[in-house]
Amino acid sequence: MPHIALKMLEGRTEAQKQEAAKKLVAALCDALGCGDTYITMTIEDFDAQEWQDVFAKDIAGKPDALYKKPSYDPKSLL
Repeated sequence: MPHIALKMLEGRTEAQKQEAAKKLVAALCDALGCGDTYITMTIEDFDAQEWQDVFAKDIAGKPDALYKKPSYDPKSLL
């Protein structure tokens, strides 16, 4: 079943995370034409140094699964 995994730099509030989850789940339901019964979602926070590994593994390391390419250099976050 669909699972959304949101990984981002730390610093967002719990309210922002709740709002993002609500909107992302709704957008996925709309795009797939399904209800939210089987959709799950996780949110993980990373600091700028940890993000270097996330970027290498989950973004640069998965070019065939990447549907939105980055327009930034992750080193600019350090």
